[in-house]
Order: sequence, then C-alpha cells, then structure tokens
Amino acid sequence: MFVGLSAFPLTPLVDDRVDESSFGRLVKRLSSADVDSIAALGSTGSYAYLSATERERVAHLAVEHAGETPVFIGVGALRTSHVVANIKAAERAGAAAVLLAPMTYQVLTPNDVFELYRTVTQGTDLPVIVYDNPGTTHFTFTLDLYERIAALPGIASIKIPGVPTDPAQAIERVNSIRSVIPETVSIGVSGDAFGAAGLNAGCDVWYSVIGGTLPKPALKITRAAQEGRFEDATAESERLAPLWNLFAEMGGSLRVTAAIAEMLELAPEKCLPLPIQGLDDVQRESVARAVNAIGLGK
Repeated sequence: MFVGLSAFPLTPLVDDRVDESSFGRLVKRLSSADVDSIAALGSTGSYAYLSATERERVAHLAVEHAGETPVFIGVGALRTSHVVANIKAAERAGAAAVLLAPMTYQVLTPNDVFELYRTVTQGTDLPVIVYDNPGTTHFTFTLDLYERIAALPGIASIKIPGVPTDPAQAIERVNSIRSVIPETVSIGVSGDAFGAAGLNAGCDVWYSVIGGTLPKPALKITRAAQEGRFEDATAESERLAPLWNLFAEMGGSLRVTAAIAEMLELAPEKCLPLPIQGLDDVQRESVARAVNAIGLGK
C-alpha cells in the first residue's frame, strides 16, 4: 500500500467553505487514473486551515469517492489531544492510514516529536506515515529520530524531503535512512522536482503534489522508475521542469497547483483558504504558458 504514486489533492474552498463537489470530483479523478493511494488533508489539502468538523467531513468524502483506492488522511495538529481526535475521525471515515506531521508554534525538541508519535501509535491500529516536511513544520528530523520513531509499532512509512539531485548522493541518502529503519517501513520522497530522483534512488513511494491534480504525468514518472526505466523517469521529470521552476519561483507548490486546478476547471476560482490569496494575473499567465508548453490538460 505504501508504494508507487500517492496523490495529494487540493481541498478547494468556495465562499470560505469546503467545495464538496469539486473535492469529490478531484478524488474520483485520481481513483480513475489508478494512482496507488490518495492522501487527503496533506499540506496541499490545507489541513492546517480547516476545523476539526471540516476535516472529518473531508475525510469521509475522500473515502466515499476513492472507490477501491486506499486513502491516507492527514491528522496533524498543534496539540496531541487534537491529533488523537483527528485520528478517531479518520478511523470513522474508513481511512487506510494516517499522515502525521509534527505541527508547532513553539520550537519542538526531538523528544517532543518522539513522544507525539509514541502516543499516537499506542492509540490507533491504523498505519502511521511520518510526515517530515521542514518547510512547513520548521522541524528537521535526524537519522537518530527516524530510527527511534520507525521502531514504534504501527509506523508504516516515512515521507522524506527531496533527495540530492546527484544520483550517487541520492542513493547514499536513501540508503542511510534505510539502514536505520525496519524493512517493514517504506521510504517516500516528496518535493515534486525530486520525485524521479527519489524513486530512482530506491524510494518506495512518491508523495506527490502535482499527482493530486495532474495524475497522468506523475504516473508516467512513477511507473518508469518502478519498471527500472530510470532514464525515462528522469526525462519525464525534466519535461515538467517549467512547473518545478514555478514552484521554486512562487513560494512553493500550493499556489501553482491551485492555479492549474482552477484553469482546468477542476476547482473554483480563488479556491485557497484565506489569507492565502493565490497567484496574481501575471503569475497565472506564467503558469498557463508553462502548462500549455508542456502539453498538460485534463
């Protein structure tokens, strides 16, 4: 289950409410494309901006529309008790696993983070994906902390930040993590520009932002790497370089991905939660040119 392409859809909003119909269509589209799993309420799904009630509703919608595709639900929150409550909601929704990032306002210590995962794994039978995303959490995992957390029962996968672009260094990075965690724990790469590099270096899964809106090109990269066609995976990723460049230029992937979804009428205009304004008209023109140049579409 924790292999291949895990697609992260947006949670579109309209008039400051979750647009349930748009979200349902996005999830159905991913299931129809045969992604390996769907990760709702990740950073791309704006989980940190939604109330507990909204999050539970989105979890139910994701499972309802995903068909046979496994659904992972993001459960991160500032307080451990709120994380536990989100996990119970994910269980009620029928999630296949939960995705947990160590959210914080005050600076967290490694022991704080370990105790979070220890508490969570003691309280649920659902598999837990460790969400290492220093760009949003401002917390950096070490190999030692990976090792401690991965030894906990119920830890199923670790979502790591992007690997080095040099193939040898990427393999070294993945192998260094592999050497300290059980064989039962998969390694997943994130940061879409590093998807091909991570898969080629031995990561089991690509936790993909663009896969949640444009699954077909993401699947091309994933399947090529899985089949050992590493050059094809790299070439397909390089074809999408205009998107990766926009992610870097425009402060991350969320605003660009939302603009693409809006352009393709997969989400309503201004679908991000305020105060996130999304891209301005000039930036949207840059995104449109990139999408047209690459030949992407519905």
